[in-house]
Amino acid sequence: MIELIDKTLTAEEIKNTSVEDLFSSLSTDDKGLRSQEAKSRLEKYGYNEIEEKKINPLRKLLGYFWGPIPFMIEIAAVISATISHWEDFWIIVSLLLINGAVAFFQEYKADNAINLLKQKLSIRSRALRDGKWIELSSQEIVPGDVIRIRLGDIIPADAKLFDGEYLSVDESALTGESLPVEKHVADVVYSGSIVQKGEMNALVVSTGMRTFFGKTAKLVEEARTKSHFQKALIKIGDYLIALAVGLVVLVFLVSMFRHESLLETLQFALVLMIASIPAALPAVLSVTMAVGATVLAKKQALVSKLTAIEEMAGVDIICADKTGTLTKNDLSVAELVTFDKFTDSDLLMFATLASKIEDADHIDNAILTRAKTSDVLEKSKSYKQLSFKPFDPVIKRVESKIKDPLGNEFMVSKGAPQSVLALVLNKDGISARVDESVGRLASKGYRSLGVARTNLQGIWEFVGIVSLHDPPREDSKDTIKTAKTMGIDIKMITGDHIDIAKEIARELNLGTNIQDASQIIDKTDEEIQSVVEQADGFAQVFPEHKYKIVGALQAKGHIVGMTGDGVNDAPALKKADVGIAVFGATDVAKSAAHIVLTQPGISVIIDAIKESRKIFQRMNNYAIYRISETIRVLFFLVLSIITFSFYPITPLMIVLLAILNDVPIMTIAYDNVKISSYPERWNMRKILGIATGLGLIGVASSFVLLYVGMNVFSLQTGPLQSLIYLKLSVSGHLLFFAARTRNHFWSVKPATRLFLAIVTTQSIATIITAQGILLPAIGWPMALFVWGFSFIEFFIIDYAKLPIYKILEHNGLDLHNIK
Repeated sequence: MIELIDKTLTAEEIKNTSVEDLFSSLSTDDKGLRSQEAKSRLEKYGYNEIEEKKINPLRKLLGYFWGPIPFMIEIAAVISATISHWEDFWIIVSLLLINGAVAFFQEYKADNAINLLKQKLSIRSRALRDGKWIELSSQEIVPGDVIRIRLGDIIPADAKLFDGEYLSVDESALTGESLPVEKHVADVVYSGSIVQKGEMNALVVSTGMRTFFGKTAKLVEEARTKSHFQKALIKIGDYLIALAVGLVVLVFLVSMFRHESLLETLQFALVLMIASIPAALPAVLSVTMAVGATVLAKKQALVSKLTAIEEMAGVDIICADKTGTLTKNDLSVAELVTFDKFTDSDLLMFATLASKIEDADHIDNAILTRAKTSDVLEKSKSYKQLSFKPFDPVIKRVESKIKDPLGNEFMVSKGAPQSVLALVLNKDGISARVDESVGRLASKGYRSLGVARTNLQGIWEFVGIVSLHDPPREDSKDTIKTAKTMGIDIKMITGDHIDIAKEIARELNLGTNIQDASQIIDKTDEEIQSVVEQADGFAQVFPEHKYKIVGALQAKGHIVGMTGDGVNDAPALKKADVGIAVFGATDVAKSAAHIVLTQPGISVIIDAIKESRKIFQRMNNYAIYRISETIRVLFFLVLSIITFSFYPITPLMIVLLAILNDVPIMTIAYDNVKISSYPERWNMRKILGIATGLGLIGVASSFVLLYVGMNVFSLQTGPLQSLIYLKLSVSGHLLFFAARTRNHFWSVKPATRLFLAIVTTQSIATIITAQGILLPAIGWPMALFVWGFSFIEFFIIDYAKLPIYKILEHNGLDLHNIK
């Protein structure tokens, strides 16, 4: 006997081993594993997951001390030692270690947040344990488990099929073969492949690293995936570096002309570059995105692709599924409409026989719940379901082969009324009544389900229509109203009858310009775009229609969010700027989406957009501050050197300035911001405009203080440099308080964590300059004077930014998104 559990078999070996031998060798049966046995196997063979390449923590920590910015600090330290400035050397080395440790700690927390999201986004599977079907994480699947594989599932492990009609499986991600492969009993299915049609039971043979391909489908991108916004901020960093290089070259040329020490000039140039480069940018981006993703998770929206945080802030149109998003997805049977000789009991009986209790399908559950209220469910147990063809989104119906208590065999089918009607011989004679019944039920907001059966001669007969009621969610109406105040247009997308869509839209005050999906077929792109943009929603939609709707809206310049739950929704979810897999979505839809909802309803989506706008504004505020700060420091230092042949601060002071100012800025990820009333848009012109204005005011005020220190206080070089250092340090963080709001600084209260971090670092800067620790002492009276001067500059900047914004607005820039 082959001991499969202790051996990695090839696909051929698995295929050539009979199902009976597999069950026997795995000590299991078609009733599934016992819970205790499953637990012991999990302990012995580990979780069903692919081991990721682990990064050595020590190696990762050392990475924070190797790169352009740490390298320049290290060179500055070496030069300090070369010219025997040992005090500067040890201080710079200490600050380098502190900075690296802080960055490591912040990104460590960010990585933990992403790992938690990965766990929440793990694939779910249905397994037979203790004779009962249960849902559990795919990581808990073990060899010997009997699993249920359905349309839209990502297969969690290598398994052998043993019960069911067939599967159509997409193995393109694993083999490169674009066409789906049809699988039958005794065939092997592989971990990571996608079920496009059918449903079957299978016996798990290999899991985790033992699977044939050695990997499973990933639902989560890495934390370092760069969004458009991140790329834009990195371009800002590149611009600041280029600016710094140009000015440093200018300083070198002036130094050579004046015959100054090249080593000392090189040391100063290096630390000047350090002050100019946004050293905290990678950590700020990583921490802000990770913190944002964690907050969204608490709002029941899991971010599977971090780029969605940026895109979601700019969404101005959401194409929302009616069922489960705008409505409760809590189906119940309403009216029963029978045809010919059939009774209500007959209709309910045949609908029950065309259902599969273990699939936990919403429609099946509604029918079975209604059947329980009568004797229909009990009577149905005397019938045997010989075969079951699950719902096919192409033909829009299911089909079962049934054996009655007398041994007669017949077929039953349920699905879209027109699809079921197409089976019967007398369809022309009853189609008018079917259409009338569907229309009448739709006007009440009821969804219709056609049911048919074959007689003893094998001829299909239309039994009747089961109507299903799915009421609107209590919060949908208010949420739609809120969305409109945020500049978001909600368009309802449904596969239901147009009259159902109009009734639900009327109840939700959504607008009743609901179009049939046929309105976007066989038309020019311009005509389609016009229809889609003006419509309040679409009915009788197929997945390919969703793709066209998204494309048309994007062509008109909209940023589109699209919801979906099925395997055929994947193309539209991928094409949308933000694909949203709704609560209960298939694994395929989750893998294609950017956001995965773990709670039903549209309010979850709106909450996620609010949080995304907050995150966007935090990054926007950081960009304004970072550019302003670089202009303020860089231009002042370079102009002082060129104009007065005076170095206003020492290299050590620049290192202190860079590190003490950057460390607390990492807490911007937790800052308070106002939610924008409009979709956010990235606009480099407005950020550069306001940042340049604020930075130039800082340059002017620094020259005023330099003049006062030289001519009023008559300070010597050492104390004067300490005076200027303290001013640049204090006013730098006060500048951030001005840059973080569109209106006056008091309009938005800063987060306590951010405020305390800034107060702490500036207290340190004040103490070391006043007391003469590391730097020449200036005394407490002079330190207090610098604080007073910096506050005056801060108030001037805070008031000056309002007319700067007005000037930019007058020049045609839309600034309503900056708060």
